[in-house]
Amino acid sequence: MTRRRQATWWWQRPAATTSPAPVRIRPGGTAWLGAAGLGAAALLRSSFAASEGSGRFYLLTAALAGTWAGGALGAGAVRWRGDRWRGRPGDAAVALIVVPAATGAATFAAFYSAARVARRHRGLRRAIAGVLRYADAGSTPLVVLIAAGSGVAEELYFRGALWSGPRPLCTTTLAYAASTAATGNPALVLAGLVTSVIFGWQRAVTGGVMAPAVTHVTWSMLMLRYLPPLFLHPDRPEAGAAAGGPP
Repeated sequence: MTRRRQATWWWQRPAATTSPAPVRIRPGGTAWLGAAGLGAAALLRSSFAASEGSGRFYLLTAALAGTWAGGALGAGAVRWRGDRWRGRPGDAAVALIVVPAATGAATFAAFYSAARVARRHRGLRRAIAGVLRYADAGSTPLVVLIAAGSGVAEELYFRGALWSGPRPLCTTTLAYAASTAATGNPALVLAGLVTSVIFGWQRAVTGGVMAPAVTHVTWSMLMLRYLPPLFLHPDRPEAGAAAGGPP
């Protein structure tokens, strides 16, 4: 009975009771992380300067995902899951897949509700629309593929190789905010701060990048599917009315 209670309510336990082993960086790994971080920030900025749906945009975003993943894998071994899940496939499936997917859906619901309010503010509406215009142009399957790959690659980097030190949650959240700041889009920076806390919390509790990666991809796919219709006309106060929302 005790074991079953612990398996069911693992997410309510303090992160300190499930602290993972420190990430081991290979010799020269810090240089990999630094180069990847700077390169990714430059690629992210360039991708937002590209025309939506263009070949240049797809090339830049694919290179961005490759840079995150390459920097992480070049720096050292990435922990996909904590040791606590070895020999417990049932609990691992719930903790690393089911709950993260539900968390991604809940995170999307919160963002969707916030977006319905933010679209009434002209500045916020235009900032969010500036991000979503890339999701609503060009090849939908390619956009989905790149978004999913980028989500996993970012988790490999931020919740994988970069997850170290006494306060990794704060470190990785600030690092991600700094990288997104290169775009000059406040909506993207704010979204990055919120999601980094959620993904980081999952990394701290589960001991690996699998759970935050599942949450990240789930959240991204739902955002791509349901958020763009709210911002069809970013220059008009009634943006999103065509999607069934209030003016």
